[in-house]
Amino acid sequence: MAAREIVTATFDDIHAVVGAVRTIRDEACDELSVFGPIMETELEEAIGKPPSPVRRYALIGGISGCISGFALTVWSSYYYPLVVGGKALASIPAYVVIAFEMTILFAGISALIGMLIHNRMPTLKLDPAHVPGYSDDLFALRVACDPSRTAKVKEVLNSYGPAEVRVER
Repeated sequence: MAAREIVTATFDDIHAVVGAVRTIRDEACDELSVFGPIMETELEEAIGKPPSPVRRYALIGGISGCISGFALTVWSSYYYPLVVGGKALASIPAYVVIAFEMTILFAGISALIGMLIHNRMPTLKLDPAHVPGYSDDLFALRVACDPSRTAKVKEVLNSYGPAEVRVER
């Protein structure tokens, strides 16, 4: 396997990063990383990031919470039968509020767990390429490419007006 070179460009503006990412992706360079203080939907689309799986956790948690809420109330009404006004023991309209609250509770907790799992949190060790300024006000685009393509990648990145471009071997 040939040695790879890493070209890192530092930007002040997120729109310049988005344009650079789109151009680099069109050049068929797939090994790229973006560091920055915020993530914007335009940037996520440019990177080609798939949608977050956390929404599935929230959906499954919400469904199980709704089922649990109804099961809890129906079970408790049959376990402690108290007939009031000739109504049925399991009167569903009275239990909708508790089922709704359990839905929200379970969906929120499972979304939090899913977020922690998929964000790999807590992160005990940062990426060695991370610079503390990337968390404050700078954006960085790192592209790993073959040495024959380094000049082209550097030229493309320079066309977007970065603050700095470095090549690491």
